[in-house]
Amino acid sequence: MDLVPGLEEPLQEPLKNVLGAATAKVMTEHLGLRTVGDLLHHYPRRYEERGQLTDLADLPMDEHVTVVAQVADARLHTFASARAPRGKGQRLEVTITDGNGRLQLVFFGNGVHKPHKDLLPGTRAMFSGKVSVFNRRLQLAHPAYELLTGDTEEPVETWAGALIPLYPATAKLESWKIAKAVQTVLPAAQQAVDPLPDSLRAGRGLVALPEALLKIHRPHTRADIEDARARLKWDEAFVLQVALARRRHADAQLPAVPRVPLPDGLLTAFDARLPFTLTDGQRKVSAEIFDGLAATHPMHRLLQGEVGSGKTMVALRAMLATVDAGGQAAMLAPTEVLAQQHHRSITEMMGELAQGGMLGGAEHATKVVLLTGSMGTAARRQALLDLVTGEAGIVIGTHALIEDKVQFHDLGLVVVDEQHRFGVEQRDALRGKGKQPPHLLVMTATPIPRTVAMTVFGDLETSVLDQLPAGRSPIASHVVPAADKPHFLARAWDRVREEAENGHQAYVVCPRIGDEDDDPKKAAKKKAAELDAEKRPPLAVLEVADGLAKGPLAGLSVEVLHGRMQPDDKDAVMRRFAAGDTDVLVATTVIEVGVNVPNATAMVIMDADRFGVSQLHQLRGRVGRGSAPGLCLLVTEMPEASPARQRLGAVASTLDGFELSRLDLEQRREGDVLGQAQSGARSSLRMLAVIEDEEVIAEARQEATSLVAADPDLAHLPGLRTALQALLDEEREQFLDKG
Repeated sequence: MDLVPGLEEPLQEPLKNVLGAATAKVMTEHLGLRTVGDLLHHYPRRYEERGQLTDLADLPMDEHVTVVAQVADARLHTFASARAPRGKGQRLEVTITDGNGRLQLVFFGNGVHKPHKDLLPGTRAMFSGKVSVFNRRLQLAHPAYELLTGDTEEPVETWAGALIPLYPATAKLESWKIAKAVQTVLPAAQQAVDPLPDSLRAGRGLVALPEALLKIHRPHTRADIEDARARLKWDEAFVLQVALARRRHADAQLPAVPRVPLPDGLLTAFDARLPFTLTDGQRKVSAEIFDGLAATHPMHRLLQGEVGSGKTMVALRAMLATVDAGGQAAMLAPTEVLAQQHHRSITEMMGELAQGGMLGGAEHATKVVLLTGSMGTAARRQALLDLVTGEAGIVIGTHALIEDKVQFHDLGLVVVDEQHRFGVEQRDALRGKGKQPPHLLVMTATPIPRTVAMTVFGDLETSVLDQLPAGRSPIASHVVPAADKPHFLARAWDRVREEAENGHQAYVVCPRIGDEDDDPKKAAKKKAAELDAEKRPPLAVLEVADGLAKGPLAGLSVEVLHGRMQPDDKDAVMRRFAAGDTDVLVATTVIEVGVNVPNATAMVIMDADRFGVSQLHQLRGRVGRGSAPGLCLLVTEMPEASPARQRLGAVASTLDGFELSRLDLEQRREGDVLGQAQSGARSSLRMLAVIEDEEVIAEARQEATSLVAADPDLAHLPGLRTALQALLDEEREQFLDKG
């Protein structure tokens, strides 16, 4: 949030004399910090008190850490090696302690002399390095360190109580160097223009922005840190919510054609032929969508619901209502397999209502066409013709729908399936095909907690389908600890065999494909990984399928499915599986979305700890889709006490996707939530934790909505306008265009 010219100054200038241009360059390249303002908003991750010591027992593996600890002992060893064959090799082993745990530091070769002099028993220092394991013990190899020596003039009490800020750092730049750089630019904090309106700040008892920046970087007490955090969280929540409120306000000014279904049209005829009754949830959500379609400005609605909660049925009814009202509806699916499947299931559900203009078509029928990249020229030409003439009321397709040559007669509704798989430009291109902006319905099967929906999709109204239709079967989930109890894994394969013998089918999911060996670089990498027994490569589809077909599942028909297969081959495998010709499908996560095989009752997920919580939940939703109960087995070699095992235990213990997605978010960085992690841009959320700070987000949304209603251009709030420009660089502007 670079708010004023003083804060826009590139870091090279102020740091030139203190740390040198090279440090500024590392900050830019490795931490994304380009200006003085960026550095002031690079907040400490935590604080150590000089008189206290770090908890060494909880250090994360493979992460870059900074610890404050005391040297317990230091020993210099000599050894013989290829480089020093005469026993002249030197290794310094230093043990540091926090009073409870111990941690080994190791230095080699010429690098031993300085630490051997500096790190005497009893010395206190900050140590920074990457945590690794050697001989089953945690260690830091060649850590950087900064001795903590009290100035002689400084009284011991002051020194011992001082708070040391520890910053998110990298291997190339230690925390204390960042602290030194912050110290240099801290006077510029006085120039920071406050984005919060005075009335809001005073009403909530928040400190001014310059004061908050001083207190976060140079706190005297823990209370200073709390004051600063409370204030900086509000900044992030409020500025983001103002951006979303302005988006909603602008959308409400756009014109759209209201689409009201005919009283006795296509929708009525469709409802009459349904062999089941809609759930209360489906009725409620449909009513919300129909209200949106009837409005004179474009509907922007997010429909989220569990796998199998009947979202497609709700979306189809919205599309039929649009066709009734004289418009066309387009459904955008992320893959050809999914587009074909939607097309099949929608035409089956509609029956003669999908045969508009054909013999045997019903009175109110329309045409439902499919448009994908791999269609033949004749079929494609016919589909394009049906769209431009308006003959086809509903089109289902992939990215092929976005191409310039695709023209609609009157596009009224766009349904996007699996929101997160499409880029903003693609959605915009499809929306741009309407004479006026069409209504938009976005569907996702990844349940999103309400706060996250408010933060990320704050410009979309949200509908939630949280009950499963009648006839869906429960799914039992169990963790299979393959390393601790190998006989559990043998029993898992017996269960798969039993399901197949009872006429059902099973999925086996693996994290990797397994044909990477063709690439010499990847093969070398894999070899190195195998040498490190702690980290074997993830299990692969091709190897697992081969092992199962020759071993525990011999005699059953086993096929493979993964993303590098040709589209036709993938489709053929899926058709055989759907038809019941294949007993077991060994696949990567390509089956995660939209594959519907009601006869599949069992799923075994290998190396389940390598998948995210939401992904496991999504995968599990592929079984139990028919009348027989589903079974999901999560296979892992992780030890019982590990966080990964606890995560799997949580997945096994509940089928509530919203509960699981909260858990998922608590374990991930918020950067992922705002969609920044994938692109490498830094998250705009540095202080705000989406789950933890639900109240702040909800209150900020209320304040932002009323402020924008009164002053949409923020004419009276120059500080807020500047903060918005800084927050919404081009990339984030696009991200917020998700709606």
